[in-house]
Amino acid sequence: MAPRFLLHHAPKTRSAGSLWLLEEAGADYALEWHRMEDATHKAADFLAINPAGKLPALVDRGPSGDWRGVVVTEAAAIAAYVADTLPAARLAPALDTPARAAYATWMALAGGVLEPAMADAAFPRAAAAPARALGWPPLPEAAARVEAALAAGPWLLGDAFTAADILVGGLLAWVTEWGLLKPGPNTARYLSAIEARPARQAAIRKGAAPAS
Repeated sequence: MAPRFLLHHAPKTRSAGSLWLLEEAGADYALEWHRMEDATHKAADFLAINPAGKLPALVDRGPSGDWRGVVVTEAAAIAAYVADTLPAARLAPALDTPARAAYATWMALAGGVLEPAMADAAFPRAAAAPARALGWPPLPEAAARVEAALAAGPWLLGDAFTAADILVGGLLAWVTEWGLLKPGPNTARYLSAIEARPARQAAIRKGAAPAS
């Protein structure tokens, strides 16, 4: 039987985080490779899967392999979906626990605050937008919130590593690598711990471009 999950992936795209997620979850998955330079993510067959023509996209064939047309797009949605679908991986707090509130906040903050702040830092506006018009602060201020939260433990939720760390930590690793952010001491420790995770390293190896 084919693996349960099929991840549409290209190196150096947001799908790298989804690949890391699947590794952390111990999921049964395969990769469908895309070449950004060939615009395979804009081809008609992929647009039928994700009309936005963006990576990642995750196909779920179901526990028995008989599901059809079940697709999750957007990195945050994929992270939340996999964490809840594979609870044995313990990538999300249980619904009836207090930690779920902070988890939900961080999951939304990754895409709703940190990523647009990153985009503003990478591609500055010609003129500053009115603060009231934006739902996010500048990147240093957004990152300072993460820095403060990490004072309480190694991960965003203390001792528990979750899918929120994949979204937030993965994004902060990018902006640090690109020179857009100088991490504080808590964040620097956090990023070092992330890079040391076996699943992260496995995802990096498996997600590199295949030999042609």
